[in-house]
Amino acid sequence: MVREYGDKLREDPAYAHKAKRVSELARDLSEVLEGEDLSLLDLAGRGRKTAVHCPCTLQHALKLGGRIETILLNAGVELTPVRDGHLCCGSAGTYSVLQPELSQRLLTNKLAALTEGNPEQIVTANVGCQLHLASRAEVPVKHWIELLEPED
Repeated sequence: MVREYGDKLREDPAYAHKAKRVSELARDLSEVLEGEDLSLLDLAGRGRKTAVHCPCTLQHALKLGGRIETILLNAGVELTPVRDGHLCCGSAGTYSVLQPELSQRLLTNKLAALTEGNPEQIVTANVGCQLHLASRAEVPVKHWIELLEPED
């Protein structure tokens, strides 16, 4: 939504210029880190088989699918394959509240796909997805940036 401020407020004399600037500066965390060499850091995420759930917000809205996987691979994190990675986990904002049956079916399918490679953990870039996946996952579900935290 922040990226759309410039367009949404383009007719507003008081905010058009400011909103345009904010939109130009808005970046997803993956865009900030994608050019960094993280391979030399002693990271917490290394050595644990990890499945990545790329949320709809990142894949479809921002068109940044695959960036997290690339960053994690370049940082030395072992990724497991995920079938149908483009599909929703069922959280989808209000899905889990307004369409609970559909939400739970999507969650079941997503968890089956995420765990086929026997990961030790699942990561995602959306806190809503993280909470939804963690509600039934048998392995820890984290935000992907936690894997880039230096090891103690």
